[in-house]
Amino acid sequence: MEEISMAKQRNEIEEKYTWDLSTIFPTDEAFEAELAQVSEEVKKAASLAGHLLDSADSLLTTTEIQLDLMRRIEKLYSYAHMKNDQDTRVAKYQEYQAKGMAIYSEFGQVFAFYEPEFMAITDEQYQVFLVEKPELQIYQHFFDKLLQKKPHILFQREEELLAGAGEIFSAAGDTFGILDNADIVFPIVHDEEGNEVQLTHGNYISLVESKNRTVRKEAYEALYSVYEQYQHTYAKTLQTNVKVHNYNAKVRKFSSAREAALSANFIPESVYESLVSAVNKHLPLLHRYVQLRAKILGISDLKMYDVYTPLSEIDYKFTYEAALTKAEEVLAILGDDYLNRVKKAFSERWIDVCENQGKRSGAYSGGSYDTNAFMLLNWQDTLDNLFTLVHETGHSMHSSYTRETQPYVYGDYSIFLAEIASTTNENILTEKLLEEVDDDQTRFAILNHFLDGFRGTVFRQTQFAEFEHAIHKADQEGQVLTSEFLNNLYADLNEKYYGLTKEDNPQIQYEWARIPHFYYDYYVFQYATGFSAASALADKIVNGTQEDKEKYLHYLKAGNSDYPLNVIKKAGVDMEKEDYLNAAFAVFERRLDEFEALVEKLGLA
Repeated sequence: MEEISMAKQRNEIEEKYTWDLSTIFPTDEAFEAELAQVSEEVKKAASLAGHLLDSADSLLTTTEIQLDLMRRIEKLYSYAHMKNDQDTRVAKYQEYQAKGMAIYSEFGQVFAFYEPEFMAITDEQYQVFLVEKPELQIYQHFFDKLLQKKPHILFQREEELLAGAGEIFSAAGDTFGILDNADIVFPIVHDEEGNEVQLTHGNYISLVESKNRTVRKEAYEALYSVYEQYQHTYAKTLQTNVKVHNYNAKVRKFSSAREAALSANFIPESVYESLVSAVNKHLPLLHRYVQLRAKILGISDLKMYDVYTPLSEIDYKFTYEAALTKAEEVLAILGDDYLNRVKKAFSERWIDVCENQGKRSGAYSGGSYDTNAFMLLNWQDTLDNLFTLVHETGHSMHSSYTRETQPYVYGDYSIFLAEIASTTNENILTEKLLEEVDDDQTRFAILNHFLDGFRGTVFRQTQFAEFEHAIHKADQEGQVLTSEFLNNLYADLNEKYYGLTKEDNPQIQYEWARIPHFYYDYYVFQYATGFSAASALADKIVNGTQEDKEKYLHYLKAGNSDYPLNVIKKAGVDMEKEDYLNAAFAVFERRLDEFEALVEKLGLA
């Protein structure tokens, strides 16, 4: 039997490929001393309750203590969770992470008085305080955001009751997670070599991407046979979760669950509406891409299980060193200051590069206001990983600029804006690779990577967003969300999006049951708006003026100092209108045209 190559142990990784967390705390002892100190100060802070509005002084002091403690807790938590992520098997760092979580929760309880007490402020009192204590003026935007929530904040007792029911409210989502990840067992299927393998969430993707159609079909049918078997249970968990969203929105005096969810980021519902409307207008482009797939794969009866097979035969490899060079080359377009930051991140050990046993999977950009914007990778020499590196670098640069430019109170950015900076970098990379690569096969691979990414992020996530809104509306109108109702709704949507009939693809009606995002409360649309905004911005950066680049850097520096929509508007993208979406679809269409021409030229269809 051939030996399976195992990932290395942590201590076998060369130092230069690991992140340097000693820049946060030089030693574990220093971390423990700060944790003990902060814990003490959080306990002391409990005496501040009941006095927030006693005077302008009191408001300033309490606000500053709250923010200072939060800032230190974030730094502690960053160290603890990254130490834990680098090898999740180490008990000491598991404990650090748990202590980091515990102090967060303790802090939340101690300062639970802050919002309800602040809401009692009158306009006159607010204005007097700002004059009396000019140091309060820096917090004006922070206070204004709190005051906007006022109509939806309840009396303290009611708030306590809702907070206390938090665990009960999240039970449906938790049940879904346990059923889907722990309890469900999928059938045995065959891989490309004809070996029997146990189907799992993890290997389903690679099986449905197989070049062998029989393998794809078997994995697909096996997966959905299980969701068909448990469809009534999944319908119940999803229905309960929707009811929670609708109930909370009603209690807090919102007209719908969507309005409640979007108001957390101050996003008007028109942003959601524009997305769905623009995507629906451009569905013929997706139908064209799906039909082109059928041609390339040489299949006359394309099914949903044929939609994920990579079309390119080429294996476009990058070593980590080559990827760093390429990323620097590509991102130089954003100017010297940006490039110098990137070089700093790459050379001063901000990145934990290699896989090791026990290390957390995937990739992220992290850290806190007082640390470097660290990145975790699990590097493989592929085109995908080059995109991941550039994506995470986008997040880290966004954090680095924000933290350096803004005071702590605005030193972060909304999740709504987060994906834009990372995906803009990916789109710049695509533009640059297409500019320099003239070998047809490699161009084909890059275009295929872009088109699949766009399909999966803009079209597919909007399909999810449509479904999510339809089920919340149906429940609000008294419709019972039975599995039959959900199956029919999903099958119709899927047919509308892909142009493949529901009669020929009966299994796909159960797909709603396996999508965890439907438990996330109107989160998923942000992937599609973020990708589209990024596509429009990247186009401006690569093909626009110096001013366009400057505006983009201002967006990276803005953090939370303004409302998310205003921040992105200043960068040149108005997300309440459809223009940015139409610009993104224009890029998709241009690339699809080139892809079709290449297919002709290479004789692939």
